[in-house]
Amino acid sequence: MTEVWGSAPQRSEGQVRHVPGTPCWTSLLVHDLGATKEFYGGLFGWSYDSPGPCRLGPCVRAVLDGREVAGLGELPPDRRLPREWTTYLASADADVTAEWIRCSGGTVGVGPLATGDTGRLVLASDPAGAPFGVRQPHEPPAPPAPGVPGTAVWHELLTHDAAVAVKFYKALFPYEIKPTGSVDSDRLVLHLDGRPVASVRGVGAAVRRPRWTTWFEVADTDAAVRRAEELGGRVLEAPQDGPAGRTASVADPEGAVLTLVRSPR
Repeated sequence: MTEVWGSAPQRSEGQVRHVPGTPCWTSLLVHDLGATKEFYGGLFGWSYDSPGPCRLGPCVRAVLDGREVAGLGELPPDRRLPREWTTYLASADADVTAEWIRCSGGTVGVGPLATGDTGRLVLASDPAGAPFGVRQPHEPPAPPAPGVPGTAVWHELLTHDAAVAVKFYKALFPYEIKPTGSVDSDRLVLHLDGRPVASVRGVGAAVRRPRWTTWFEVADTDAAVRRAEELGGRVLEAPQDGPAGRTASVADPEGAVLTLVRSPR
């Protein structure tokens, strides 16, 4: 990724990755966990381990080169929630952050609750309705190696109005906000300690339901798109070159949207 787009905390050493407000985890809830594991295993080479009993239902952690990279969980048959990747923001105190979410116009749907060996979490939505999580880990895991295919490298909020959305998130965490430099784009970049950590893009009525999106690194965007189709996914945006590298948007077999990116080298 470039300086504007790259998830710098995931590329750095030590504990920078868990500065409060930094995207630190991503997870997906689906109805067919077995089929979803097969899709992402085939696309990214993930293997899986079990974290033990999950309070929200059956779940696994995706593992790549011995590192946990994402979470997958199964919804009860009667739950018809939208299938979408959820970005988790790091917090030093999930309970305090939950109170700030409520005071700032957001909604807390789940938690704060303890999650075994991973700490405490909150599932919430911002005032525009975009779901997100808050994660307070007991101990920060080792950061992933930079640019490894199959790992999350960037997170972007798609919403109606970027400036309005940013006001909410600034109330939770000490972000510095910078424009991308494009005069025809409603896109803002969130910085922490001088490093870019995420972006917020306003697309007006083009987004029916505001949501956070997860970008996964791939070795070859075009090949990854073809593989996603072979595994039962759909192409939403064909591969194209841009400031972030070569990107494409696909949906998995249950409809969860993700961005594939080959970052500039």
